[in-house]
Amino acid sequence: MENRQHNFSDPTNTAGLVSVENPKIDMPLIGFIRRHFKEIYPPDFPKKVIAEIISSYLLVFVTCGSAALSASDEHKVSRLGASVAGGLIVTVMIYAVGHISGAHMNPAVTLAFAAVRHFPWSQVPFYAAAQLTGATSAGFTLRVLLHPIKHVGTTSPSGTDIQALLMEIVVTFSMMFITSAVATDTKAIGELAGIAVGSAVCITSILAGPISGGSMNPARTIGPAIASNYYKGVWINLIEAAVAERTQ
Repeated sequence: MENRQHNFSDPTNTAGLVSVENPKIDMPLIGFIRRHFKEIYPPDFPKKVIAEIISSYLLVFVTCGSAALSASDEHKVSRLGASVAGGLIVTVMIYAVGHISGAHMNPAVTLAFAAVRHFPWSQVPFYAAAQLTGATSAGFTLRVLLHPIKHVGTTSPSGTDIQALLMEIVVTFSMMFITSAVATDTKAIGELAGIAVGSAVCITSILAGPISGGSMNPARTIGPAIASNYYKGVWINLIEAAVAERTQ
């Protein structure tokens, strides 16, 4: 039998060598992924998230601050004044950042827009996180500024939990219905969206405030609750947001 021996030290002998080259990366696939990522998260997306943080912060700062002052002493801020302040800050924020992020300021609104396909589902978690961040930051700010007030604008029900839940479902549905109507219908007058939504928030909070707190906004409820370490009735606002979003 012939004894064959390969000389591996010979650089010209490649019979016994195995290619160890790195596999080529599929560049078209990477390009597709990048294009798809940019479509979902455009370059101005961080600006939108920041706008939601700021608008949610100011919303909770004004609404919860006025509500806390009203609860401690109505001679400083009346209940009607607190409701009007809440509607006005919503109107102001819509005109201030509506052209940037849409001025949702509310996870329930973001979910409603996503449910009717006017907002991408992939961006919902980032918007919700931004809204909760702004609301919680405002809650802790109020805790420092309004000390020794313990509950800085928390929305605990005054009546029974069932009364509060039903009230929050009705007023949240009304607010989201008006918001969706003026924001998504091309026949609506877009320039008046801020006035319409702000007025809706004002009217519904006047009615719901004495019964359920008139939150209509999970972020507005959770943020001050975390800052005040007071969670009574928080579950009501989580349920009413889910029910109202399903009925849109």
